[in-house]
Amino acid sequence: MSSPLSRYDAVLLLSFGGPERPEDVVPFLRNVTRGKDIPDERLEVVGGHYRRFGGRSPINDQNRALLAALRAELDGRGIDVPLAWGNRNWAPYVADVLADLAAGGARRVLVLTTSAYPSYSGCRQYLEDVERHCPPGLKVDTVAPYALEEGFGTANLDAVRAARAALVAQGHPDPYVLFVTHSIPVAMARTSGPAGSPEREGHTGGAYVATLETVAERILAGLEAELGSRPAYGIGYCSRSGPASVPWLEPDVNDALRALAAQGVEAVVVAPIGFVSDHMEVVYDLDVEAAATAGELGLAVRRAATAGTHPAFVAGLVDRLVATAVAPGPGCPVDCCPRPVRPSRSVAR
Repeated sequence: MSSPLSRYDAVLLLSFGGPERPEDVVPFLRNVTRGKDIPDERLEVVGGHYRRFGGRSPINDQNRALLAALRAELDGRGIDVPLAWGNRNWAPYVADVLADLAAGGARRVLVLTTSAYPSYSGCRQYLEDVERHCPPGLKVDTVAPYALEEGFGTANLDAVRAARAALVAQGHPDPYVLFVTHSIPVAMARTSGPAGSPEREGHTGGAYVATLETVAERILAGLEAELGSRPAYGIGYCSRSGPASVPWLEPDVNDALRALAAQGVEAVVVAPIGFVSDHMEVVYDLDVEAAATAGELGLAVRRAATAGTHPAFVAGLVDRLVATAVAPGPGCPVDCCPRPVRPSRSVAR
């Protein structure tokens, strides 16, 4: 029996992109910030983050690993749809990949982004890039944000469980759990998700924050079922990059750690549930910067893994691909995640 995915000539994994050598760093950052209100001093700071890791972002290697895991899962189900990979801000550029697919005879492509949550920068902007670069005659469907998929929650629950167990083994019986995601402008957060949705009408953070809170709640429920009690927890944000005049979601993860230390907390699981893999915001902002803050405060910290190529996460992505093929659509409704009045974006993913 053929899979619903057989209607597609390819599945395109669409990501943010990142430099792979020192000489790529500045051109990459210029791509990301072109036409945006990002101060030059922020570019210099972020450039230093990449140079600390040899000028190479981890994101492209993470995407290669995810592609391989998706290929294995598809093959295991007998689904032979081709996979392609493109980026918004670095090679392989989505414009080139779409052009190559069309030149090779593709007429219908399904796009899966590496951003799991709804927001302008994490959803709508990817779709705008696809629409801008889609060759004539090529039809593109997109997978909607998938943070609430069971496999994503399972992967993050396993990661938090493992990080918590490591701290318990070190003599910290009840670690605090700090869930972390990428900060975005408050205006963008408020308008995330479809207009008229419960999150947009009754929630100060819109669908972006509401989805994050739901993922956190599911993880906490899983821990409570195992432990008999719910760990203390909170939500923090990292990687603010906009001008000081524009309010972004808070508290910053470093400020959150300082507040916890002042409250007498001794051990913290830092759980980056807002990311699908170890982006620069994870390996620098959390593993370097937040870890240094924790060290200064005397806090014991263990960073939980991202979903990455966790089998449940990968299986869930393929489930979502199949479900989208059964009922294809734009992924993000026309009234969803509009461009902010003053868009201000992160400079690293």
